[in-house]
Amino acid sequence: MADLGKQRLGVNIDHVATVRNARGSAYPDPVRAAKLAEEAGADGITAHLREDRRHIRDADIDGLMLALTTPLNFEMAATEEMRAIALAHRPHAVCIVPEKREERTTEGGLDVAGDDNRLAEFIAPLREAGCRISLFIGHEETQIRAAARIGAEVVELHTGAYCDYHYEGDFAKRDAELAALQQGAALAHSLDLEVHAGHGLTYETVQPIAAMPEVRELNIGHFLMAESLFVGMVPAIREMRRLMDEART
Repeated sequence: MADLGKQRLGVNIDHVATVRNARGSAYPDPVRAAKLAEEAGADGITAHLREDRRHIRDADIDGLMLALTTPLNFEMAATEEMRAIALAHRPHAVCIVPEKREERTTEGGLDVAGDDNRLAEFIAPLREAGCRISLFIGHEETQIRAAARIGAEVVELHTGAYCDYHYEGDFAKRDAELAALQQGAALAHSLDLEVHAGHGLTYETVQPIAAMPEVRELNIGHFLMAESLFVGMVPAIREMRRLMDEART
């Protein structure tokens, strides 16, 4: 299997906004964090505008679109409100994610197979506007094939269960999940989908995912923002970049 070249790192800056919103202040500024991430070597910035605006807000998206020199990956639920915002801004990429109000973070992948007709209609105007369409899904074959069928260009595979099993010490389940992610990445690549991955990745868990030749991009946020409290954002991101590059070679 051929190596597909250098892997991109997308840095999610949502939880800079979480800290800001906890105090109801104007700082820390997610746009400033995004610019620091770019300086540290991030290849793109990810921001999830949730329906309840619990972290990223509309003004943050405005600011990111004006300030960034790298692509913005705009994560959003498949709602009319979010599509209108995406069409107004036309970010480089739109990643459709499942969203529940009561969840702390995204708990699983999008059910593309069970909602394919609606999702196909939903993404069509976004594609026409020039946005790359990514679907955040699990590694199941039915979901990957459905993503290809409805016209997505990218799938981002959910790595949360793999990371959870690692930190729970259930290494048999972790390794089984890793194998399933490898199979899913290979299938998606064979269907001409660009493969990304993310959710819960840390220094300890990133390398087996980064080593998958089909995976072109990792999107990592919560761990990097947490690590930045101790070492600073630039060193935290550079260490993640180093581990990714090491895994590829």
